[in-house]
Amino acid sequence: MSELTRKAEKLDAGDELAAKRAEFVLDGPEGAVYLDGNSLGALPVAVPGRVADVVGRQWGEMRIRSWTESGWWTAPERIGDRIAPLVGAAAGQIVVGDSTSVNVFKALVGAVRLAQENGPGRDEILVDATTFPTDGYIAGSAARMTGCTLRPVEPSEVPGALGERTAAVLLNHVDYRTGRLHDLPALTAAVHAAGAYAVWDLCHSAGALPVGLDAHGVDLAVGCTYKYLNGGPGSPAYLYVRADLQDRFDSPLPGWNSHAEPFGMRSEYAPAQGAVRGRVGTPDILSMLALEAALEVWDGVTVEAVRAKSLALTDFFLECVGEYVPEGRAECLTPLPHAERGSQVALRCADAGPVMQRLIDRGVVGDFRHPDVLRFGFTPLYVGFADVERAARVLAEELG
Repeated sequence: MSELTRKAEKLDAGDELAAKRAEFVLDGPEGAVYLDGNSLGALPVAVPGRVADVVGRQWGEMRIRSWTESGWWTAPERIGDRIAPLVGAAAGQIVVGDSTSVNVFKALVGAVRLAQENGPGRDEILVDATTFPTDGYIAGSAARMTGCTLRPVEPSEVPGALGERTAAVLLNHVDYRTGRLHDLPALTAAVHAAGAYAVWDLCHSAGALPVGLDAHGVDLAVGCTYKYLNGGPGSPAYLYVRADLQDRFDSPLPGWNSHAEPFGMRSEYAPAQGAVRGRVGTPDILSMLALEAALEVWDGVTVEAVRAKSLALTDFFLECVGEYVPEGRAECLTPLPHAERGSQVALRCADAGPVMQRLIDRGVVGDFRHPDVLRFGFTPLYVGFADVERAARVLAEELG
């Protein structure tokens, strides 16, 4: 037994979150290590039974009555309140529904409208130049719709790029390629000092580390629920609008579900109050209630404990990679300082695509990003230190 194997056993023995692993379905090839929760979280064991009840009893037997008697109608806000403490938000500020892309559009156009309502001259949107492509596409459409100029900038360059023309800034909390954690408190403060509004994409941070939306005065935020929140493929995303901005939030996608009188069927639109204003059309109930069941794995868990284990896992993985992988064979793209690291490690190597496929064939599941990046996501609720040691060892064998 190697020294690192013994260290993994010791770390697993002292892991306060270890029991959470039993709350997930992790069947697969013998010895499989799942390090792709930053793309799709594992299935919580409570979900299949809940979905069966929703389909068989609530839909099959109760039918239309379930909108009221089973709580379908209030699910978007109820589940939003379940997510709220995971991103540092008080209740009543998050609504669940639609995709991340749709929510980015709502949030960014809404932010520009807030800025332009404050006074003339706000005609520029700054967008994270390293963002996930769809966020960039949406930002471009939002700019055209609002008569703004779109300006891509590196997150570190945002403070110097802000000015009197800036209306809104769209940033990612964690870079999806490298796992770099950006400074949400400082960047939000800089945006506010310039009189603009901050919109944050939390897809790669919610459920992996503290966010502090309320504490840091974030204006609007969006995120998916199928990564670290384990909501399932295509599970609905969410939209956060800070409480004091809700009565001014002017969604570019007003729908009957966000109307003050949704069943009044009036020709004139009158927005509802509170988080409901972020709704559009009929909620996707099957996916939404699967997500609600998935969120039960967070009972008794703090985000601070998850963050502590996440850093320990990524530290240990980097230690194992440094010990096992031949020198010069892989380059780490993920920042080493804890304050700059999310919950993934990205390694660059020339033949990353074939390497990842061989890893998957051997039961170590990560993912590949074109052209040369291996990504490994560490979900603290179900990844252990023995998983980490084995992943690094198999990686070294393939790279060797």
